[in-house]
Amino acid sequence: MCCLYQALYRKWRPRSFDDVISQPHITTALRNQIREDKTAHAYLFTGSRGTGKTTCARILAKTVNCEHRTPAGNPCLECDICREAERGALSDIVEIDAASNNSVEDIRDLREGTVYLPERCRYKVYIIDEVHMLSPSAWGALLKVMEEPPAYVKFILATTEVHKVPATIISRCQRYDFHRIQSADIAARLEYIAGQEQLSLEPEAAQLIAHLSDGGMRDALSLLDQCASGGEAITAASVTAAAGVAGRDSVFSILEAVQAQDAAKALELTGALYDQSKDMVRLCDELLEQLRNMMLVKAGSGQPSLLTCLPDELPRLQQLAQTPTLDTILSQIAQLQNCRERMQRNPGKRVELEMALLQLAVPRPVVQAQPAPVPQPVQTSAPVQPVQPAVEQQPQEIPAAESTPLRASDFRPVGNWADILAEYQAVNPAVSGSLAESSAFVAGNTMLIVAKNRFFLTLLKNKENAVSLRETVKRFLGVEYNIRAKCSEPEQKESKAQSLIQKAIDSNLDTAVES
Repeated sequence: MCCLYQALYRKWRPRSFDDVISQPHITTALRNQIREDKTAHAYLFTGSRGTGKTTCARILAKTVNCEHRTPAGNPCLECDICREAERGALSDIVEIDAASNNSVEDIRDLREGTVYLPERCRYKVYIIDEVHMLSPSAWGALLKVMEEPPAYVKFILATTEVHKVPATIISRCQRYDFHRIQSADIAARLEYIAGQEQLSLEPEAAQLIAHLSDGGMRDALSLLDQCASGGEAITAASVTAAAGVAGRDSVFSILEAVQAQDAAKALELTGALYDQSKDMVRLCDELLEQLRNMMLVKAGSGQPSLLTCLPDELPRLQQLAQTPTLDTILSQIAQLQNCRERMQRNPGKRVELEMALLQLAVPRPVVQAQPAPVPQPVQTSAPVQPVQPAVEQQPQEIPAAESTPLRASDFRPVGNWADILAEYQAVNPAVSGSLAESSAFVAGNTMLIVAKNRFFLTLLKNKENAVSLRETVKRFLGVEYNIRAKCSEPEQKESKAQSLIQKAIDSNLDTAVES
């Protein structure tokens, strides 16, 4: 009879505390309690996914009931209790998934079960996974049984969102926080498992898998399993293809184009990745990750332990960080973070990323600072590239566009336009709704809004709408701009914003709202 294939993360799940990696502060404490027979009646295991919470809960439940546990506080793995516990066939160890069993009736059933003595074991252990998913009434029922449980009952609660667990529950548990597993530990474990499974895993591929798993061993083993299905040697390139990421070389190339202010090259590289079905949100995350590395290198804090890059990538990263100033890097991070937030809300993820890259790569005009003091722009959200102080020195009234021509290169994008619109949503929902997928640019005392919805132009002619928008902008940027607007054609994309600005100027704009 043919054996069914077992996923690597299940096959190599730790069976004893000695097999758990990167959590010595937890495994040592639990072994000591078991060895001294001083285990608590309730535990709370917290931490990100794949760090060993449920695994340690199962090992703990198995060990307190093991008939021949070792002097070091580990299960023997040979007795009937251990074998049946590993098969999930032991009725005295009950696992509950709170994501699907979160009602008060489910917890009442649990509470009724605690009345009965264990059938075979010393303790009846309840493992409640994703406990933060319980309903408010279920929390009350659980609290009642946890206050004074029978001596033969133990609870082990596991959660990735401990802030959602009531304080009354936390206070009745011994809490253990699981750390993200170090990338070096994950890579070493992957290489060991690959050797046992007779898989050809290159060291660079193991490091890349460890990096992509974000501190979770389960995710790392799942990705290794996926890469191994090809039947060939597992390389960094095959990991990149299997994970759907852009590839580090492509990420660095895009950032090099941005720093060289080569917008066409940055968009060309992004388009090629999109054609390969790469995830645009993940690409944005990878760009942010490398910008963070550049920030640390530029700030003089580029210790290898802090950087999330492979050793052979460090020289290229250091070279990339030489050209921009630290303020420029910080501004780029803030603008990409804003883009990342917009990508979560809008379906046009490629357009959002292209707009952000265009804003990062388009050179900005250098404006001479004025000697007089200027007010600082008000920022109520994540730091973004501020409006140049010299702009605030311009007079509040400017001549009409036809008497003083403006060029597209005079305008620069408003980096925190999404934050301004979020604020404006509470002030004037009707007008804010018509500004979906819009962009804003400033030059002197003029703000040009490029809107996709033509109805916005009609709404802006209303004086109250215009005033409320101007005041919201002023609260963020510290300047009372003359607001002008232009509607883009439906088929045009925001990546053509510069040419659209020039068209708006040449046609004297569709509408203007003067101070």
